[in-house]
Amino acid sequence: MQDEAKPAKPRPPSLFDALIPLVVLAVLILGAILLFGDAAMDGPLQLALIFAALVTALVVLKNGHTWDEVAEAGREGVSSVVGAIFILFAVGALIGAWNLAGTIPTLVSYGMDIIHPDWFYPAAFLLCAMISLGIGSSWTTAGTIGVGLVGLSALVGVSAPITAGAVISGAYVGEKMSPLSETAILAAQLTGTEMQTHLRAQLWSSAPALALALLGFAILGAADGTAGVSETVIDSELSALSELFAITPWTLLPMVLLVVLSILRVPPSLAIIASAIFATLLAPLLQAEAVLRFVASPDLPMPIAFIKAGWQAMATGFEASTGLEQVDNLLSRGGMASMLPTIWLILGALVFGSLLERFGLLLRLVEPLLERARTTGALIATVVGSAIGLNLVAGDQYVAVVLPARIFGSAFRERGLASSNLSRAVADGGSVTSPLIPWNSCGAYMSAVLGIATVDYLPFCFFNIASPLVTLAIGFTGWQVLRNDGPQPASR
Repeated sequence: MQDEAKPAKPRPPSLFDALIPLVVLAVLILGAILLFGDAAMDGPLQLALIFAALVTALVVLKNGHTWDEVAEAGREGVSSVVGAIFILFAVGALIGAWNLAGTIPTLVSYGMDIIHPDWFYPAAFLLCAMISLGIGSSWTTAGTIGVGLVGLSALVGVSAPITAGAVISGAYVGEKMSPLSETAILAAQLTGTEMQTHLRAQLWSSAPALALALLGFAILGAADGTAGVSETVIDSELSALSELFAITPWTLLPMVLLVVLSILRVPPSLAIIASAIFATLLAPLLQAEAVLRFVASPDLPMPIAFIKAGWQAMATGFEASTGLEQVDNLLSRGGMASMLPTIWLILGALVFGSLLERFGLLLRLVEPLLERARTTGALIATVVGSAIGLNLVAGDQYVAVVLPARIFGSAFRERGLASSNLSRAVADGGSVTSPLIPWNSCGAYMSAVLGIATVDYLPFCFFNIASPLVTLAIGFTGWQVLRNDGPQPASR
């Protein structure tokens, strides 16, 4: 009896194989943007990512892999983002609930009294930086205080896209530098770097980037702030807020709860949804008239109306009708349903990126770059460039942090370079650039919660742009590039 023929071993991808999906993705994304403009985020961009994933699957099948392997890779990509999906749903519920309870209106009202337009941008940047350093989460910072600041910008007559850039810049100061940050911990662990050593190395790129960002926002504030709206318009907006809501410090309790839970390291999705539920419970006590006006069901008993209002605000968002467009745009937001297009975008990007990673297409693209990186500066530039590229094609900052840390670790050890050089390059290339890409999970999230298109706020994310540039300067000048006294331990 003859032996059964063994299935052919899959072929490794060629460089041409690896390039095909990227070219297809670039063409489809460009076409979506040209044809649909800002509306590309409402479906065309998601479709482009799914078609690019299908093309990648065809390349993989051509090389001898099975459809079951392709399906398993797609499932792995989706499973890796389940946590982010729950956070997105929770933030959608939070925005609706905070509007219902008067938390966001109170933040905006106090902000209009305190923050002058001339220093609005640097104040927004520093406030978000302090909060993110304390809680270690860029998403939580942007999805809470960031929402209020962007809403406030429209009311005081300064640029909402610039404010969004200041919010994101500040939020990513903590994402890079907080010892509580998940990506900072991940970059340190994967490169075998002690956490404090990693943070000290980060300081050499973060401090100059922070100073440059603060200077940029100060210049924009001085140039743009004095062109704000008149005191009469601001008074009418404040009046509209106070007519709809009771403006009181008690409405800030849901935000206090969220900060406390974040500091206690409660998982983000649980902390955010707990704050949202607390806000819906607080709303009938503080904003009874606003709640009943929102639910618009006079036949319901009052307790049932309160339950319906909280349920509706978390599901589909809060709606206001004051007659003032800026106020209505600020308050008519939120709800888990508002996050569905963003989740669709993230799922498409993660499936595409997972196929590229699982079947060696990403590694095939990186290998030629590593072979050409002969100097220390070129090696660090390769890490930063690869991390940015992974943010573009894989659609997730964790992939952009994990893969370069794994791929380039041996090269740094062989050249006698301290692992902190790699951890800094990975963080500056992979973490802070993620919100600059519309189809990346971070870019999609920031655009969804702040209500500003990624391409609009991107030029003003000064900290996010400056950080990788400073790291490149460090690499090519040799300043603060540390070397080992002995062999570097493998990643833990």
